[in-house]
Amino acid sequence: MLLSALLTSVGINLGLCLLYITLYSILRKQPGNITVYAPRLIAEHKGERRRQFNLESLLPSAGWLRQAWQPTEGELLSLFGLDAVVFMRIFIFSMRVFSFAVIVGIGILLPINYLGTQLSDDSDLANTSLDTFSISNVNDGSNWLWVHFSAAYIFSGVVCYLLYYEYSYISDKIISCFYSCKPLPHDFTVLVRGISTSSGHTVSEDVESFFTECYPSTYLSHSVVRRTSKLQSLRSDAEKLYRKLAHLKSNRDARRRFTREGPLGLFGRQVDLADHYEKKLVDLEERVRIQQSLLAGQEVPAAFVSFKSRFVAASTLHIQQRINPTKWVTEQAPEPQDIHWAFFSTSFFRRWICNLAVVAACIAITILFLIPVVIVQGLTNLDQLETYFPFLKGLLELTFISEVITGYLPSLILQQFLSLIPPVMVVLSSMQGYIAFSQIQKSACIKVLWFTIWNVFFANVLSGSALYRVSLLLDPKNIPMVLAEAVPGQASFFIAYVVTSGWTSLISSELFRLCPLIFHFLAKVFARENDEEFKVPQIPYHKEIPKIIFFGVLGTTYFFLAPLILPFLLIYYCMGYIVFRNQLLNVYVTKYETSGRFWPIVHNSTIFSLVLMHIIAIGIFGLKNLPLASGLMVPLPVLTLLFNQYCQKRFLPLFKAYPAECLIKKDRENQNDPTIGEFYNKLATAYEDPAMKPTQHSLSTDSRSTPLLQGAESENLA
Repeated sequence: MLLSALLTSVGINLGLCLLYITLYSILRKQPGNITVYAPRLIAEHKGERRRQFNLESLLPSAGWLRQAWQPTEGELLSLFGLDAVVFMRIFIFSMRVFSFAVIVGIGILLPINYLGTQLSDDSDLANTSLDTFSISNVNDGSNWLWVHFSAAYIFSGVVCYLLYYEYSYISDKIISCFYSCKPLPHDFTVLVRGISTSSGHTVSEDVESFFTECYPSTYLSHSVVRRTSKLQSLRSDAEKLYRKLAHLKSNRDARRRFTREGPLGLFGRQVDLADHYEKKLVDLEERVRIQQSLLAGQEVPAAFVSFKSRFVAASTLHIQQRINPTKWVTEQAPEPQDIHWAFFSTSFFRRWICNLAVVAACIAITILFLIPVVIVQGLTNLDQLETYFPFLKGLLELTFISEVITGYLPSLILQQFLSLIPPVMVVLSSMQGYIAFSQIQKSACIKVLWFTIWNVFFANVLSGSALYRVSLLLDPKNIPMVLAEAVPGQASFFIAYVVTSGWTSLISSELFRLCPLIFHFLAKVFARENDEEFKVPQIPYHKEIPKIIFFGVLGTTYFFLAPLILPFLLIYYCMGYIVFRNQLLNVYVTKYETSGRFWPIVHNSTIFSLVLMHIIAIGIFGLKNLPLASGLMVPLPVLTLLFNQYCQKRFLPLFKAYPAECLIKKDRENQNDPTIGEFYNKLATAYEDPAMKPTQHSLSTDSRSTPLLQGAESENLA
């Protein structure tokens, strides 16, 4: 790619970013858009739905930047929990890493690369290939390569130090939050799956008998799981119908309460919608009650078991309960609001089969995704494009068109295909038998991350290299050489990818919220959307964290190969930091907490990117006729892996379970807490399936006029 093509891509994306930011600063102040740009404030009754129109609301302003910058980390922790703080720490860590990388890469390595003469020198800067700014332009055997060698060692040391600091900092935060928080149900509860029942006994009876006998002084209660997917669907329909009825009765326009019975409301006699909805709601509630009575005796061999002590619950979690390890399997219970009741796989064998099926599905998706990768790589090579589509030759000779096709279009196409992957991975993760939304999201995060690394990085690198040969990769000795030949050649593509998928996507989809804004507008125009009905979103960690990490992988890999990518990455992280602080304050809510369990994913991915950089460095110094530097690079990945092993031993156990020291200390504190008895009473019912609870939309099924609304109002007041 030529420098002019890159500048064209940067110019297009920068213009789009400025346009979206300007429109956001205007549209966020419009009364009708508050449910799009501040749903969290509406849900917490901190924002007004209707504000008086004034001319100032049509002028762009940067006040939101100041508001996003003001909250301290302690305020974020108290408002949004530890997961949100850890999420923002990823940006802070990345900004620190790439601030140092920019200083070394742009200030030292880039001039050395540009002054090399290995590649053909073009005096016209605009038509200079971006390879001129990479290590490929440094002459073979040049002593200047020792600067790159030293930079790799220094950069690796700085990154490892920052990794250790962040791991230690977040670990301290986890302990601090644990000590400061009130008793939580999931700290006292374990999930038991694969319960084998005795003849003539129910699951509930066997669970109570076993834990009463084995844990007589600390066993508190249990809740048996039932399959309630159909029941949940009925209750969801009742909730939606009730909201429609409530909105209809609150509407002063009486004409909207009447419609015709026929298709599309155009034919047949007129009926009162309120009366129709009330009858339908009464029928749904009766079906819910019938379904609840049918499920009351239909137990699944799984139960949530609660204890009077955190320490006993943790001990139960790590002790095999039965001789057969596939029976009475215990695992940490999630928060009650985090449970994914809709899909509850309890069989050990069934979950094992589902895991195999998901692995096969991920492999199939990975293979199919090579098709858009090949298309993208074809667009980056105009010669191939002219060969396959000769009728485009005249169009491709236009400078601006060729620059847009090679510099902007490939990354845009790849970004659109990648947007389909996160929801697919969520579906696959939910099939693996996870019982919590947070577990599903974490599993999907890992899947999306490695899919992105393998399909976006390696597939583009290897398919875009003329030196790529599958047979070479089968021999591990050839891997450094193959990567050293292939990776530098794709630097220009990934720079454009960072600008398109990073800058523009961040501003358009996250800050400007283009899709929610369009849906909101269409609903207002065509569906007459009820302002009272909107969902407050939760931050999509499974979508955003892999993107942040992947850009870090690109920056680490290309740190000394093509440092031109570094300032674009640093700009992305700075933008992301302020944008997501703004979104946390205005858009997202926290529905469940994982206590910072996403950080080990970041740590492991950073170690992977460092080792990948080292392997490429070994190959690149070999290609550059500097065998001594290549040999001296070998200890660096070994030292990095040893550092990673130490961090795994030092910090990782805390991200899996709290230590006995902390659990016992908190249990002793609770012994003197006068409210602990009340907490135990609530704990006994905390893990009851919400679908089995009585419906409370109506106080009576006899009347069809007012009880439906009165019942809901009394519930809200309670």
